[in-house]
Order: sequence, then C-alpha cells, then structure tokens
Amino acid sequence: MKPFRIFLANVGKRQIEFPLVTPPMGIMSLAAYIRSRFDADILLLNQKVPNCPNSRVVAMARDFNADVVGLSATSPTAHNLPEITRGIRTAMPGALIILGGAHASSVGGDALLNTDADAAVAGEGELALEQILRARFEGGSLADVPGIFRKNSDGEIVQNPGHIPFIKDIDTLPPPAYDLIDLAPYWKLQSMPPLPRRRYASLFSSRGCPYNCIYCHRIFGNRFRFHSADRIADEMQYLQKTYGVDDFEFLDDIFNLNKGRVFDLAEQMKHRGIRTRLAFPNGVRTDIFTKQDLETLVDMGMYYASFALESGSPRIQQLIGKKLDIDKFLENVRYAVSLGVFANGFAMMGFPTETEADLQRTIDVACQSRLHTISFFTTTPFPSTPMHAMATARYPDRINAISFDDMEYAGLTINLSDVPDHVLYAYQRKANRRFFLNPGRMARLIRDYPKPYTLPLYLPVFLRRASKGLVRR
Repeated sequence: MKPFRIFLANVGKRQIEFPLVTPPMGIMSLAAYIRSRFDADILLLNQKVPNCPNSRVVAMARDFNADVVGLSATSPTAHNLPEITRGIRTAMPGALIILGGAHASSVGGDALLNTDADAAVAGEGELALEQILRARFEGGSLADVPGIFRKNSDGEIVQNPGHIPFIKDIDTLPPPAYDLIDLAPYWKLQSMPPLPRRRYASLFSSRGCPYNCIYCHRIFGNRFRFHSADRIADEMQYLQKTYGVDDFEFLDDIFNLNKGRVFDLAEQMKHRGIRTRLAFPNGVRTDIFTKQDLETLVDMGMYYASFALESGSPRIQQLIGKKLDIDKFLENVRYAVSLGVFANGFAMMGFPTETEADLQRTIDVACQSRLHTISFFTTTPFPSTPMHAMATARYPDRINAISFDDMEYAGLTINLSDVPDHVLYAYQRKANRRFFLNPGRMARLIRDYPKPYTLPLYLPVFLRRASKGLVRR
C-alpha cells in the first residue's frame, strides 16, 4: 500500500459561557492506531484551540493535501459539518470524508444528511477506520465494511450489514498520539470547569460502563474494559518526562469500577516514584467508594473530583436507571472532602415526570452535601438514548422542536418535567442561590479551591445561572 495522508479534526468552536477545551483524545487515539497499521502521514486539529472559522478547517485539509478527512463532532457542534464537508469536497473532489464522534454514534446515518461526507462511523472507531482505509487503498469497497453508514451510488444513506466488535483488550492499543498536538496551549485554556488552568495532560484509562442511565449514549458499550496499572503508569511517566506535566485528569466514564486496578495503580506509582496531582472531573461512581478507596486515591494525588448526583429524588433515581444510593453519596462526598478533596457536583433538573417535590429534593440533597460547587443542568434527551425514546412518546411536539446547535453547555432546549417552564427555571435559580450563597459553603470554596485567585473568572457563570437558570446537560 502506498503512503497516504489523513487529516483528523475535532469540529466546533469554544462556547462563551463554558469555553471547555481538552486534548482531543478520540482523534489522538485514532491517529496512534492508524499509524501503527499503515504508512500514513497524519495531521490533527482541535478547532477549539485556535477557535478558527470553518473555512480555516477546510484550508488546513486542502493545504495538507489529505487523501482522507475524518471529522469528529458532538451533536451541538455537528451543524458545522455541512459547511466544512462542502468546502472540502470542492477543494478536494477525490478525498474520502468520514464522520465520527458522539454525534455519529447518537444519530447514525442521519449524521450524513446535508453533508458531502461519504461515510459515518458510530461507536468505537479504531477497527472501523482501519477497515475503511483498507477498502479505500487496497481495492475494496466501503460496502464491505460492516456496520458503517454510507451513501450509495444513488446518494441514499444506507447501513452495511453486520457490526465491528469492540476491542476486548484495550492495552493492545498504542498510547494516544500526544506528539501530534501542541500540548502547551491547553494549559492556558479552560479544561473541565471549574478546574483551574494548570500544566496537565488527559488520560482515558477505560471504556464502557455497565450501568443503564437512560440519558447516556454508551458509545463504548456496557462492558467495562480498562487499561492495566502498568499501562497507565507507563503513560504517566512518558508524559511527565516528555512534557513536564505535574497534573493528570482522568476522563473515564467510571474510573473506580474496578477497585483492584485502583490499588494496583497506587502500587505502581509508589514503586516507580511517580508523584503528581490527579483530577477526576468527569466520571466516578460515588456510592461504590469505600473509605479505603478514597484514602488510596488521595495518597495517589487526588485533589479534585466530580461527584454526580443527578437527582436527589429516589423515585427519579429509579426512573433514570442510575439508582444511586443517595445516603452513601452524601457519606462519601463528606469523607472525600475531609481528606482534602475539592468536591464538584453534577445535578440534572427537568427529567420526564419530575414534579416540584422531586426538584426540591434535589436542591435539599445538594445543599445538605459537603460539595464545594455544583452545576444544576437542564436535562436534554440526546438521540438514541432511552430518555429520548421516553420523551418522544411523552412529548413528540417538544422533541421535534429541539435544536442542538451551539448549545454545548448552555441554553435550555426542552422541558420534560411535569412542571411548566417558568417553574422549572425558578427551581434552577433557587438551587443556585441556595447552594452558593450559603456563607459556610462560600468560605469553604474560597479556602479549598486549588487556585482561589482565579475564582472571579467564574463569577459571570454564577450570576447567569442565579438569574436565569437554563443550563443543559
């Protein structure tokens, strides 16, 4: 096979309220895998870093003279795909254009609508992209790649029969291609809020989650697959030595599911003399922690973690499939904070059938907790989730009116609850005011925040939420 050039981009610009930017782990993993299988020249772009217009994305692909263009998008950023794919098709008529990411996983073949892309890949991308490239450059056909969505000769969107299995042993995957990005700009931009700016690198140490929360895409399936402690420690040492990072954030959906792995990693870090700070801004399951788990993580360097409550109502917990033990949640947050962990929280308001009593219970539990900060998001039913199906059956008119464009972390799109819009908004405002205007909590927040002098940066966010509510998740 002749060498080829592949351009991979994370599509979307930074949001005003939540200018969240983290290393593009998805396309970094794809790039690392592809160059382990092919003689390929690869260029990566995270559009959020330069915050460049779509025309610049097209120009970079054109100037790179890419044979293949892969575009990863979330549903809120997918509105950029028609313009970008049209531009690429005009500039490079013969290029193969592939869509992936959370949006393609969510909507499947509909990701190709109104675009000039050739195919879309849902779910885990490495093996599918490898087969697509072999079909492209070894005389095959996209029609032979199992499970992908593509446009046939008549321009119709079809899905190929079959499916490509998940990778069982993810330790067989090469480490993400950090060498293909410039890491330093990420240290000056906002990572997962409210984490402060710092010299960090991201780690994605597991895939899959066995829980059945109805609002989740479950892109990586229900089976929990994880990197070994040796593999994680190797990556940490490499990133520390190569880039001088002194902080790692784990972006797993549920890092702490396998307790043995946590203890093994602690031993590896101790044995190798790895000293660092650890943040868990995305996913730990709070009610399965033991005191020993939390103590071990703090000994490893954990200083920050996000604990997802979602709802303080036991009825809603059953409805949404999370089935969180709320008392255990409160106990473990309290103990983590006593160990010196800065505790951020997530809650969601506006679930199907949710009542004022349910909303009030979420506020009560959040305010009863020892969380330092929390986001009271508005529930949004993303396509292909069980909650979307529930909402479609219950409120078809509201679902049809939903628009994800440019609403990555702000902007209510739908109210699925049993209360009117103005009541839901009022409860969101009440939640933010009661939680954050507690003098004791304010004092703890200022005392315990890793970089308290940066807290004024978040004041506009609080003021908006306290006055309007309207923050979706």
